[in-house]
Amino acid sequence: MIKKLDKLILKSFIGPFIVTFFIAFFVLMMQSLWKYLDDLVGKGLDLITIGQFLWYVSASMLTLAMPIAILISSIMTFGNLGESFELVAIKSSGISLLRFMRPLIWVAVLFCGITFLFANYVIPYANLKFLALYNDIFYKKPAFDLKEGVFFTHIPNYAIKAGKKDPDGKTIHNVLIYEQNNPLQNNSIIAETGVMTISSDKKFLEFNLTNGTRYQENGNAYDSTTEFIRLGFGTFKKLFDLSALQKQTTNDSVYRNNYKMLSARQINRSLDSLQKKNAGIKTNLNRSISYAVPYITRLDTSNTVVPVIQTSYNRFDSMIPDSARLPIKNRALSTANTLKYSVENTGKEIQAGKEEVIYHKIEWHRKFSLSMACFVLFFIGAPLGSIIRKGGLGMPLVIAIIFFLQFHLLNMFGEKFVKEEIMPPFIGMWLAVIVLTPVGIFLTYKAMHDSQLFNKEYYYRSFKKLKIIIGKFRGQSPT
Repeated sequence: MIKKLDKLILKSFIGPFIVTFFIAFFVLMMQSLWKYLDDLVGKGLDLITIGQFLWYVSASMLTLAMPIAILISSIMTFGNLGESFELVAIKSSGISLLRFMRPLIWVAVLFCGITFLFANYVIPYANLKFLALYNDIFYKKPAFDLKEGVFFTHIPNYAIKAGKKDPDGKTIHNVLIYEQNNPLQNNSIIAETGVMTISSDKKFLEFNLTNGTRYQENGNAYDSTTEFIRLGFGTFKKLFDLSALQKQTTNDSVYRNNYKMLSARQINRSLDSLQKKNAGIKTNLNRSISYAVPYITRLDTSNTVVPVIQTSYNRFDSMIPDSARLPIKNRALSTANTLKYSVENTGKEIQAGKEEVIYHKIEWHRKFSLSMACFVLFFIGAPLGSIIRKGGLGMPLVIAIIFFLQFHLLNMFGEKFVKEEIMPPFIGMWLAVIVLTPVGIFLTYKAMHDSQLFNKEYYYRSFKKLKIIIGKFRGQSPT
């Protein structure tokens, strides 16, 4: 049964948590939008496509917004209770801090589970959809936008320029169109005026040109001679296919095997396959070397590898007939070069496989470490709030930002160290949790014993006592 004390702490926590979660989520979303802004602007994307893009991006933001919200809201909750002396009243009635924190501990455990489920099932699916959509947007050419004095070259085999464009956006003057159907044909059209219209399905662009000239060059690949034709016209209609400017739809199955699109169980299966594949590559390399140079595996009576060629080069050379020396040397050089290229290419393949294994392990540990971070940051925020006894968004927000920056930097450095093979994946991806867990234990201990860790009067008195002790040590009377 939930007691009144538990209801009090839950009501005090839920409001700040909701506010801080959506603020953090909004800030992270704006950061992502700013990151991909250049890829979205000028592509003529509809609101549905932009909405889908932001929806898929927002999925990965939850695993970062959740720890921030728990940290800030826990500091604010206990800071508000301490500032209003409710925390003092609760402690004076004999209720320990851990007992008071118990309902929020279970809430933190619940959020850890939600974060893990989200990271394990929702985010891989969102990443899959996002990557397919982003690929389509990235390779989509800009929407048709003809500017004065600038060539528009995004329609294949055409370059279009208008010297002047009327305010209606349709009438253009001094039109110049270059067309190249094949390397031997370079056609061009020059017109005084024209009117642009786009078909209702937006698949074709129609130019109705007046008072101009068409220059056409005809030829083929089998004859070097070409025919040049000049044709004047009063009116001329030119159609352009705009299908190349439309957004293509990529099947998301292309990226299904990417490590960011897999759950923890799928990553485990993929790791087994990768490790077997890498082991097979090494076995094939050893087998190919033994076939090309069989004497390296020949053993003497002591079961040690002994090269067949132990004599000097001159003596070995004298053992071969003159007519066979050059073919043998060429064959030896050919075998050595073949082995060199084989070893180099296989080494690159092995290194690529090793990196693939590391990336899979990074993603596997990320799913667990980010969810565990919610629990660790709660045990930093709750004791800090009870120690500083300040509510609102002032001091709690500053302290929360400091600790979250430490958490985020440790995460970044740990992942970088793992990719550079300085740390194993377990240590690197759990570096932030490993470092901040002792901090949380220390702050919890201090909060349980009513520490004056952030009380400036405490430090002032300590400094004054230290000054007296130093004065006595020097034989001087304190002032």
